[in-house]
Amino acid sequence: MRILVVFAFILLSCNPKAQDSVTQSQDDLKTEFSLPKKLKEVSGIALSQDQKTIWAIEDAGNKNVVYGLNRQGEQIADVLVENAENNDWEDITKDAAGNIYIGDFGNNENDRQNLSILKLDLKTDSQKSTKVIQTTKFHYEGQTEFPPKKSNLLYDCEAFVEKDGSFYLFTKNRSKGFDGTFLVFQIPNKEGDFEAKLVGKLKLEGGYSDAAITSATINSKNQIVLLNHRNINVLSGFTSNDFNSAKIQKIPLNHDSQKEAVVFVDDKTVLIVDEKDKKTGGNVYQFSLK
Repeated sequence: MRILVVFAFILLSCNPKAQDSVTQSQDDLKTEFSLPKKLKEVSGIALSQDQKTIWAIEDAGNKNVVYGLNRQGEQIADVLVENAENNDWEDITKDAAGNIYIGDFGNNENDRQNLSILKLDLKTDSQKSTKVIQTTKFHYEGQTEFPPKKSNLLYDCEAFVEKDGSFYLFTKNRSKGFDGTFLVFQIPNKEGDFEAKLVGKLKLEGGYSDAAITSATINSKNQIVLLNHRNINVLSGFTSNDFNSAKIQKIPLNHDSQKEAVVFVDDKTVLIVDEKDKKTGGNVYQFSLK
């Protein structure tokens, strides 16, 4: 029996695919703090350039406000966005220079024709208000019906990143007969009205809670984390114009809740936020990628 066990260990160690599929323990998802009670529907988070402030937004039905939290979870700012409505703010990100962007592209019914990304004049947590200083309007390449057939509801979005002067959007599949398929679109980071260019069609494993994408973040190693309710998926090996060749590593969180926001703290660590329901959620977690 001891020989068989040793042989199995050697075989596992020599199999790269087996190593890639090793799951991390639930202990790796550490609760940092609970969100303030007023923030029940956080849909995206970003870190300030000095990493001292967590910027948070909420989605449709909530205020056109960006909330600032310190790293201990205390609310330190309510910044009103003066010249924008919260149609359905679903993610927030920053570029390499520290500029902050809101993705107003929530599209549950796949019928919106006023999708946009908003660049804010948001610099410090001492601000009481901010303004949109650039509006990037867009429509999706390939979408000709609003809404499409129920079997092709691929144009909702809750996740994006900014990289090298472009936005990359990762759609949330709401199709009947969900199979984990999602689309990747590229849009220039500019003022104007653009057709979002389709640069990838990929698939995640599992059902809706395992594979519907709710947020995204990118690190300095050109790795993108896509968040689900139960997992994170690490994308690598893509190019700016082609995501079809991307390698996807699925990492189970061993924790089931409505996770809606993720951001890299450093190249190996993310913060994750889930929405508050009656008994669970409403927390900020830290998770280390191995």
